[in-house]
Amino acid sequence: MTTPTALITGITGQDGSYLAELLLERGYRVVGMTRRSSTDGNERIAHLVDRIELVQGDLLDQASIVSALSDVRPTEIYNLAAQSFVPTSWNQPVLTGEFTGLGVTRMLEAIRQTHPTARFYQASSSEMFGKVREEPQTELTPFHPRSPYGVAKAYGHFLTVNYRESYGMYAVSGILFNHESPRRGLEFVSRKVTDGAARIALGLATTLPIGNLDAQRDWGYAGDYVLAMWQMLQQPEPGDFVVATGISHSVRDLCRIAFERVGLDYERHVVVDPALYRPAEVDHLRGDASRARTILGWEPTTTFEEMIRAMVDADMTRHAARLHGAAEASRPVRP
Repeated sequence: MTTPTALITGITGQDGSYLAELLLERGYRVVGMTRRSSTDGNERIAHLVDRIELVQGDLLDQASIVSALSDVRPTEIYNLAAQSFVPTSWNQPVLTGEFTGLGVTRMLEAIRQTHPTARFYQASSSEMFGKVREEPQTELTPFHPRSPYGVAKAYGHFLTVNYRESYGMYAVSGILFNHESPRRGLEFVSRKVTDGAARIALGLATTLPIGNLDAQRDWGYAGDYVLAMWQMLQQPEPGDFVVATGISHSVRDLCRIAFERVGLDYERHVVVDPALYRPAEVDHLRGDASRARTILGWEPTTTFEEMIRAMVDADMTRHAARLHGAAEASRPVRP
């Protein structure tokens, strides 16, 4: 049997690292496409560097994508790379459009020209629903994005559908609702809260500024969600799927659970900062993953509470180790 080869853009991110682990467990040759950088951003895949390959490529440069595809000849392609932080998309809307929207165009066109038999996964987002028209949201719910990021994701989503219908390519989109883990970036609200709770518990801070505490999201575990990505590319026919838990929680719930984990009352430490509100808020997202459950056989295995507690524990361990290291470094050397 021929060993399948997967090319992952965004392999250094949260989802990319979990997906790489899953594919390696299934016997894949895993290749990550990364942009050249003067700094090392590979900490999430440091434990995998001896088992994966890396190739240079950039979603802003189609020639580099063509070169990567020609060299790797992947069986499956997972496009997880994007400018993915919603607040940044207002500060850098053009760059967000280039990466998150037009980057999908460059990738799909490169596949069509060089390797049209490869199966393609596009990371779509629940942010495309934005000002929701119905609850819960399904694959048929109309989009009304409320940020440049959501608009760019909607463009990439529809373009994936267009290439599938126009050229017969095996191209699918996973409409993934919020999914978190200890590998989540510190700028995202879930990790901001768990890291803040850990810092306050260890005496490194006293308050945590947060925006809209009443915003609600359908939060799941990233390790569960990458399984759905893989399952989508194993189906006989391509199709798009919502991936979600079907349960929503508020940012207030997130704060309460995180601070309870370290024995604190969030109300004594969390400070609402109006400057952190979005220009156009997405108030309530909750997905219906019935199609994924029925066709893919996918089910989430980690609860919201379990995930947040694990994230707090990881942040506590990380900060405690740094404090210990700092204390050791400051200890005088005895003759």
